[in-house]
Amino acid sequence: MSQSTVLDAIPHRPPFLFIDDVTSITDDKIEAKVTLPVDLDVFRGHYPHFPIFPGVLTCEAVFQAGAILLSRRVTDPAAGVPALTRIRDARFKRMVRPGETLTLTAEIEEVLSSAFYMKGSAFVDGETAVRVLFTCALAPLPKERR
Repeated sequence: MSQSTVLDAIPHRPPFLFIDDVTSITDDKIEAKVTLPVDLDVFRGHYPHFPIFPGVLTCEAVFQAGAILLSRRVTDPAAGVPALTRIRDARFKRMVRPGETLTLTAEIEEVLSSAFYMKGSAFVDGETAVRVLFTCALAPLPKERR
């Protein structure tokens, strides 16, 4: 999936877009990648002498992959956009450093009405960086954005 397709799927934009490429996608599961530039601004202030990509942003990358997955299911803009409503059981297993490539996965476990219960992970070179359970619901767009 090209970068332009990613940009069409979700509203996120640089500098807050953490998906470079979607490597595989089905109706219920996605795998995506992002390579973290060594000059990413967050590294200047988050442990400047030992830069670490914040765990919350690693989770955000997983959530963005999940939003791309949901964009395949929710094709009517009037239905709303996926919004994160719950984070559960986030487990941080490995630090993520400048220049590393994250492989991101998100999978739909259950759908109840307009709520999507999902699980996701981020890996670096096959090592788990984070595992997280999360829920997204469709948030209505303001009338002027529909």
